[in-house]
Amino acid sequence: MACSSTYIDFDRCNLIPFSLSTLSPSLSSSLSKTLTLNRLSSPNSLIFGDSTRSFRILRTTYSNHRRTIICLAQSESIGDSTNNEEGLESEAQHKASQLKKRVVFGLGIGVCVGGVVLAGGWVFTVALAAAVFAGAREYFELVRSRGIAAGMTPPPRFVSRVCSVICALMPLVTLYMGQIDVSVTSAAFIVAMTLLLQRGPRFAQLSSAMFGLFYCGYLPCFWVKLRCGLVAPALNTKVGAVWPVLLGGQAQWTVGLVATLISFSSIIAADTYAFVGGKAFGKTPLTNISPKKTWEGALAGLGGCIATSVILSKVLSWPKSVLSAVAFGFLNYFGSLFGDLLESMIKRDAGVKDSGSLIPGHGGILDRVDSYMFTGALAYSFVKILLPLNGV
Repeated sequence: MACSSTYIDFDRCNLIPFSLSTLSPSLSSSLSKTLTLNRLSSPNSLIFGDSTRSFRILRTTYSNHRRTIICLAQSESIGDSTNNEEGLESEAQHKASQLKKRVVFGLGIGVCVGGVVLAGGWVFTVALAAAVFAGAREYFELVRSRGIAAGMTPPPRFVSRVCSVICALMPLVTLYMGQIDVSVTSAAFIVAMTLLLQRGPRFAQLSSAMFGLFYCGYLPCFWVKLRCGLVAPALNTKVGAVWPVLLGGQAQWTVGLVATLISFSSIIAADTYAFVGGKAFGKTPLTNISPKKTWEGALAGLGGCIATSVILSKVLSWPKSVLSAVAFGFLNYFGSLFGDLLESMIKRDAGVKDSGSLIPGHGGILDRVDSYMFTGALAYSFVKILLPLNGV
């Protein structure tokens, strides 16, 4: 069953030929003849079609001066039900295959990310830089897409590519220099001058490029500052006492590693609980930015995120107080939710479902890391500023 909206002109209830371009491809391709009026059971239930398929008008809005009906038409198959059963079976198999692919690649990504986080240093930073480069390329492709470009002037392609490279270099500079502020300012100045010196510069080009540097380059650098910059040993962590010397021993378990593991795990738990809770209990839409998100799913995600943060704080003996662990989970959740909604807004304006197709079953890299964009900065600020204020 498929639904589509269209405009149908009537002249005293005689259906005249009209274009099927607004219908879905599967419907328009199946209709080779002009639709004819079958019956009119009520003003809001008109059925018309050919010998193989009919359409029922579910809702109508009349315009008297143009004799136009704006309607929502629902497809109804008239032919043999065997084709419908085969289609449903094929669709179910496709969904099962997609779910299996999503789970397999999700587990693989989780194992790889866990190993990279444990390794830290250049391994963590180079892997993050590669993800940043792929995410930046997807972001600028979204900016150049038909949906967004129809309302603004995107930056030239060569500027987009230069910005992607700059974004990828930012984590490396952060690890090497320990901070990124001067580098970001210099990069922004170079990109701004390049745009201003071209023929016919537009402010939309400058704003989208600057936001790309901030969103795809500057924000991920806080994960480097968190994981690799906070090198104070987590002395109370019992895992460090039994950690193999070949893998770094107890010195491997720093505050930065523990905080990063808890933050990553909390974000994963938030996404998982929100998905399960939304599927099971979701009824109230959270926002029109992402119609599939519900308040019930959001509350389930919040509970799962905080619970994971508290449990891991007990296992890893950091932070010391339960209140600090709850606050850390609360912060991680809202950072992940805001990042998810922001990326959904960008994709909605671009008119696409996924930011790319890099990861089978998951979409693009931005679809997987959107929840981590703002969370790194919030987690780093929490550990660096808020915990010391409470004597932790």
